[in-house]
Amino acid sequence: MDTVTKCLSSPGESTTTAVVATTVITTLALASLTRFALWPRKSQIIPGALTTSVPRLSKEELARTAYRTDHFPGARDVVTPYGNIRVYEFGPEQGRKVLLIHGISTSCMTLTDIANSLVEKGCRVLMFDLFGRGYSDAPGDLPYDTRLFVSQVLLVLASSPLAWTGNNAFSLIGYSLGGGIAVNFAATFPDMVGSLVLLSPAGLIRPENIGRLSRLIFTSGLVPERLLAWMTKSRLRSPIDNAVSKRRPAPNQTLSLAEEKEDFVDVAVQEVADPPAQQSPTPFELDVVSFVHWSLDHNEGFVPAMMSTIRYAPLMEQHQYWRLLAKRKPGTTAVLIGRDDNLVQREDYEEDALPLVGGRDNVFWRIVPGAHNFPFTHSQSALKAIYEFWDIE
Repeated sequence: MDTVTKCLSSPGESTTTAVVATTVITTLALASLTRFALWPRKSQIIPGALTTSVPRLSKEELARTAYRTDHFPGARDVVTPYGNIRVYEFGPEQGRKVLLIHGISTSCMTLTDIANSLVEKGCRVLMFDLFGRGYSDAPGDLPYDTRLFVSQVLLVLASSPLAWTGNNAFSLIGYSLGGGIAVNFAATFPDMVGSLVLLSPAGLIRPENIGRLSRLIFTSGLVPERLLAWMTKSRLRSPIDNAVSKRRPAPNQTLSLAEEKEDFVDVAVQEVADPPAQQSPTPFELDVVSFVHWSLDHNEGFVPAMMSTIRYAPLMEQHQYWRLLAKRKPGTTAVLIGRDDNLVQREDYEEDALPLVGGRDNVFWRIVPGAHNFPFTHSQSALKAIYEFWDIE
């Protein structure tokens, strides 16, 4: 104790101690500020555009929005512990019940043609915006994994005044990420889903088809959140001409290994606009692109939801769930893949997915015209296959 007292009472030692203490405190403060700036604390719920941006927009601005709040009839906002969910339910109450799940970077507007046609055929349609998309809120402190998305589906089903549970309660159609979610939901609740239709479903995209650098950037945790958010936002703003990285080369052109790999954000972008080479995007593709840009400007939860989805959602390596589909009754599962789809590649899925689900004798397997976004660029071809599967005229 005397030694300590002598040290503290010595002018030289006191000055050195003060300098060291000041340096340590300053370093810790800077580290804390840097961490707060680059890895911000996450909110439990990030409010969606419906409660933050929409009330501030003029009628003219709202009218110009590609996906308006009245895009579908039967809208309701379901209050949940995870945030509000925008839900639509319409069609004859006694009709065949069909739940639709959209993809990673869009709202349920991408399934407009399919939903409206189903209603014309007498179906009762239920659809919703996934967390962080469209007009739904975004959980800010939870991973966007199978558990979260399956829970969201259950919350949507429970919100209906009609019965959507029980044996063979409804048919389920999932597109892209929505297909991956649909697989995992049907595998978890096999008796509830009477018929399962998968449109370019995620879940078994080969990891090697995603660039190694992109996987490292999004999954390592080494890139600060704010920087990664800026990168993701910038990438989603890219012009359509640059939005799809993977094109079929011309006869006299070859692609390098780097060019053959998808960027993780391309998984999202191809769902928005993916015209085959030498073709221009359709007007509806431009509307979908327009709403993605609108979301970047007006929905604070959109980019965080996208980033978490890329990290945790059922996009790849979901073999354990797909294997369970083989136990479904033959003729109750359909898989539709676009002929020009460069993301959910038909050759890969025929090799990897088809054996898992029991082969062609067990599932309805069709290759249809179009690329990854065929559900809205070639919706009539998709509907023709669905009606053939369901034996509907």
